[in-house]
Amino acid sequence: MVYVLLAEGFEEIEALAPVDLMRRAGLNVVTVAVGDELTVNGAHGIAVIADRLISEIADLRGARLLMLPGGMPGTKNLDADSRVHRLITEAVESDVRLAAICAAPMVLGKRGLLRGREAICYPGFEEYLDGAVLSEHNVVTDGLITTAKGAGVAVRFGLELIALLCGEQTAEKIGHGIFAE
Repeated sequence: MVYVLLAEGFEEIEALAPVDLMRRAGLNVVTVAVGDELTVNGAHGIAVIADRLISEIADLRGARLLMLPGGMPGTKNLDADSRVHRLITEAVESDVRLAAICAAPMVLGKRGLLRGREAICYPGFEEYLDGAVLSEHNVVTDGLITTAKGAGVAVRFGLELIALLCGEQTAEKIGHGIFAE
């Protein structure tokens, strides 16, 4: 199970490109509205109907990945929600992979989860990556945490997550399919 958290103002490309790719790879991906309604509005006015409400996620039992898309004010809304922090804490305690793109690595960084790890974020948010080793790569995985720079690498981010969860061969197959190679 993969959970993708959608807070009001999330960056649509950063959330939906990886969701699409991971579903193509056969992963069970559940979009989760961080709020009280299933409809979540993205940063660019695209309304998305999430699969579940965050209040319905009692725990991460069976989860393989918890993903946080960036965008503003989506990232601030993720960071302000105690239920998001509860899920992140549970992910760390249960060895569930974490992934964050664009501004969203700040949510992990502010909790000290990137200290000593190679990580990347959208330019200007580096100050929130407390103790991280800033990467020169646009997508980087260090241990159980994957971070990515921004919307322009959302497909590469999604393919990296597929490689981690399903293997390189599956990621290559999905990549060839979408790039029509």
